[in-house]
Amino acid sequence: MTHEDIEATKAPLIEHLIELRARLIKALAAFVVMFLVCYGFSQQIYNVLLVPYRLAAGDINQVKLIYTAPLEILFTHIKLAAFGAAFFSFPVVATQIYKFVAPGLYKNEKDAFRPFLVATPILFLVGAAVVFFIAMPLVMRFSIGQQQLIEGEASIQLLPKVSEYLSLIMTLIFAFGISFQLPVILTLLAKAGFIDSQFLKDKRRYAIVLVFVAAAILTPPDVISQLSLAIPTLLLYEASVIAVRMAEKKRDQAAADAGG
Repeated sequence: MTHEDIEATKAPLIEHLIELRARLIKALAAFVVMFLVCYGFSQQIYNVLLVPYRLAAGDINQVKLIYTAPLEILFTHIKLAAFGAAFFSFPVVATQIYKFVAPGLYKNEKDAFRPFLVATPILFLVGAAVVFFIAMPLVMRFSIGQQQLIEGEASIQLLPKVSEYLSLIMTLIFAFGISFQLPVILTLLAKAGFIDSQFLKDKRRYAIVLVFVAAAILTPPDVISQLSLAIPTLLLYEASVIAVRMAEKKRDQAAADAGG
């Protein structure tokens, strides 16, 4: 390879690196801006996250949390702001990633990829909603039910720490949000030719085991959280089988029309 050839290959690489840096700066800027915004409203956001606790308690006067370290509230707000920034800046980050890889894709690949950019945040929001209105209230209701408020006996009350409550609901939102991406992941694998609907049907029993293992790892060590994640994920697996089958029919129809 001549010196001119080497220089010619370096030029596109440098251009790609410059573009990648610009995309990363925009994504980071979006995260920083949303971090500052979320930190400014961290108390209000935390109060919103307390809604599942209120639903479980039934009375706002029964919702009591504590903090046991001088800077626990500060670090909790910082952690909450970072989580909120990652959530709200995701559309910008995903757009920057897409714009970086899009020039290397064919038109049909772009058309096939775009629906997943929309489906990914929607499914994540659905998973977060399941946590907010079903899983977390169930966990808190169960926890409240373990209190001992018997006259003549020692009083045992639920007084969760602000940091531990945030960690719990964030863990569940993250776990459910990722698990609800299953249809997207399996459909992409099917489009790439790695799997098909028959493969998913044949491996269903293994999928069930893996789902329960994942639920045990991703959620707190209680049966309610694990079942709340495992059952919807299994339903999503079945929905993925249907989605992959529909994609196969559409592909076969397109091949038949092209052949005809």
